[in-house]
Amino acid sequence: MINDMIADSITRIRNSSMRRQEVTKLLYSKIVESIVKILQDKGYIESYKVIEDGNKKFINVVLKYEEQGKVKKPVINEIKRISKPGRRIYKGKDEIKRFKNGYGTIIVSTSKGVLPNDEAYAKGVGGELLCSVW
Repeated sequence: MINDMIADSITRIRNSSMRRQEVTKLLYSKIVESIVKILQDKGYIESYKVIEDGNKKFINVVLKYEEQGKVKKPVINEIKRISKPGRRIYKGKDEIKRFKNGYGTIIVSTSKGVLPNDEAYAKGVGGELLCSVW
């Protein structure tokens, strides 16, 4: 059994991106689906689809690449888990204003749901920092 679904999903996306794979398969949970939705909205991944296989659910994620000549370069440069089960990290709305000068995104679990850092700042809420991506 996996203890940290978010870290497992982030690792699967990172490894598939480094291997230049088109699609990766994640285990389903509501929080993982909301993180993947934010990644799609921000343009880090192409698309995702929730698939039911018997009594189990999976999320198929189509990764996004930039064409640079003959080389496919992943759009995701770095994706990293911030708050871990052993050490939770919480920040107020003023501390999550910008990340990587606006080029990156921090995904925050707030009382208003899972949001990217710019939306959390606009709504005036802070929360647990789940992961960062740029």
